Amino acid sequence: MRKVKIITDSTNDLSAKILQEYDITVVPLYVEFGEETYKDGLELDPGRLIQMVDDKGIMPKTASPSPYDFSEIYWEYINQEFDLVVITLSSELSSTYQNAVLAAAEFPPERILVVDSKSLSSGIGILVMAAGDYARTGMSAELIAEQIQKMTAKVNVRFIIDTLEYLYKGGRCSAVQNLVSSVLKIRPIIGLTDGKMIVKDKVRGDKIKALDKMINDILMKKESIDSDRIIITYSLGSEDEASNLKNYFKTEFPNTTIQTTTAGCVISSHCGPNTIGVIYLDK
Repeated sequence: MRKVKIITDSTNDLSAKILQEYDITVVPLYVEFGEETYKDGLELDPGRLIQMVDDKGIMPKTASPSPYDFSEIYWEYINQEFDLVVITLSSELSSTYQNAVLAAAEFPPERILVVDSKSLSSGIGILVMAAGDYARTGMSAELIAEQIQKMTAKVNVRFIIDTLEYLYKGGRCSAVQNLVSSVLKIRPIIGLTDGKMIVKDKVRGDKIKALDKMINDILMKKESIDSDRIIITYSLGSEDEASNLKNYFKTEFPNTTIQTTTAGCVISSHCGPNTIGVIYLDK
């Protein structure tokens, strides 16, 4: 049986250390500023992105990897006699999944299996790590893809967005929603349903109030949460909150691996700074 290589896209938001530990290959998305285009995580980092937004006064656009981008990576590992499991950003949010599938059509179908994560950020990452765990056991690509496909429905993603300005300027919320949120100081808690971003809750007041609400909601369903791992993902400006939340969860979930990761350029382009989220699997 051939070895299995796990491939994902750059919106997985796992740290370089985790990606290296699990031997994960990443296909970058693109971030565009006017006429300039950068590969997410390779040619642009979140700190520089936020600075460019401030300096230029314009919002970045993001673009999926092309089928050719995926094909190049596929050939590299197919030629090394790997079978591939590819886990991508939700097909409801991007054409990344469709392009990964188009590229896979060049190859025998049993060699490349593409899974729509129906998620984003570390919601993808938590599936990628699970796939890496399966690959280490010698499981076949087909079985890994089947297991990950089943797990997509168990992924829970919650993000507190500090400002809707980035979502508004990126065309993902209306001017009225942005204005109301700003004037009334409403902090939306964003989640995913069927691969689509939705507002799960709205909290009026400061960010800490929204964070308390999100934490309490998670603790209310504590017994139904998979105890393997919880990921805290944050964008620039929420470092201290992420550290404090990690320490708190260590006491609430003593037998669980609590990991923190930083949101990459694509997620930061849409959510902006001072965003913080919690990602976990249901049992």
